[in-house]
Amino acid sequence: MNFIIISGESGAGKSQAKKVFEDYGYYCVDNLPPSLIPSFVDLLEQSAERIENIALVIDVRGGKFFKDLEDNLEGLKQRGYTYKIFYFEAGEDVILKRFKEARRTHPLDPSGRLENAIRTEKEILSALREQADFVINTSHTTQAQLKAEITKGLDITERDHPLTITFLSFGFKKGLPLDADFVFDVRFLPNPFYIESLRGLTGECDAVQEYVMHFEESKHYFDLLVNLLDFAVPQFAREGRSQLIVAIGCTGGQHRSVTFVNRLAETFRARGYAAEAAHREIKSGSVPC
Repeated sequence: MNFIIISGESGAGKSQAKKVFEDYGYYCVDNLPPSLIPSFVDLLEQSAERIENIALVIDVRGGKFFKDLEDNLEGLKQRGYTYKIFYFEAGEDVILKRFKEARRTHPLDPSGRLENAIRTEKEILSALREQADFVINTSHTTQAQLKAEITKGLDITERDHPLTITFLSFGFKKGLPLDADFVFDVRFLPNPFYIESLRGLTGECDAVQEYVMHFEESKHYFDLLVNLLDFAVPQFAREGRSQLIVAIGCTGGQHRSVTFVNRLAETFRARGYAAEAAHREIKSGSVPC
């Protein structure tokens, strides 16, 4: 098991950092008292499910338990486990502004002055900061830049964890998919529903796909979608997105949208993306071809 210790100043972006580690497949535990690290490791060792990468968010919210951190990290080493410390900080004025905007109280002094609490926290954490493998200042970083900094610290690349594209077919008569990033309409294309031999089939069947893609307007529209996504997808990846949902809708979600989704997923898998096809209105294997 490999451990990441996420720590640093309150308001410096540890919660956002935790989301990045979760995107990279880390099992994350927030606000774990350091004294419970040995017990937590015992549970992991006894678990039937093997968890390789763990990220622990540990900071001054642990109160008096926080001082036990160094001893318990040494205990991890003695048990043969490696760990890296990611320390997050920001300028005093930036942290002060974040607390004011969020209307939050500081964990060290909920009823006192923010300035004093921020400075006291920096003093308490100074020794841990010196031990950190990576110190990341989030004063002026975007979420994408934060992800890039963490990625460098983990010595991985975006190619190791590419953006996942889900192409989703649906029927407009049953409503829009609320989680879609893009929604495209193919209801203007010729409808296989009006061909008796195709009506009972779906876009999973070759006969339906051949019919839908036989028309020039289908081919042209498909090429336009591919060109648009060829441009847009890398931009989303650059901004730190880990998933993109592209929804294609027709009237019932059975023929045209399914055809386009399957073809798009196949096209973008060939381009090296982690692309999958999903069909909201049909059950897998429910209609034989």
